[in-house]
Amino acid sequence: MSSRLILQLAALLGALSVAIGAFGAHGLKPLLTANGHLDTFETAVRYQFYHVLALLAVGVLAQARPELRGPLGTTAALWLGGIVVFSGSLYAICFTGISKFGAVAPVGGVLLIAGWVRLALAVGEL
Repeated sequence: MSSRLILQLAALLGALSVAIGAFGAHGLKPLLTANGHLDTFETAVRYQFYHVLALLAVGVLAQARPELRGPLGTTAALWLGGIVVFSGSLYAICFTGISKFGAVAPVGGVLLIAGWVRLALAVGEL
């Protein structure tokens, strides 16, 4: 994954994080509170945004260190998958009420963790 693509994804996912968070805080808060899913929603947004910031840093690092673009691209891909699976499954719980989506969240968590491990290995190559 190119550094440019990583930065573009970080920017788009950052905008989406803010939009989803604002929509949840203002438009959906009564529904999420009534259904007992406000904490779940906030966790999904928080983890998404944390990893958006991490993607941004990895994109900048990939531009500065072109020899690490491959490993950093793998890091970015793992985090992207983790965001989609982890936060996506929590959003699915919030919007559908189907708690079985929670069974998928740990897979997303493993992808997020794997991204951090891959970053540690890539930085170790510096």
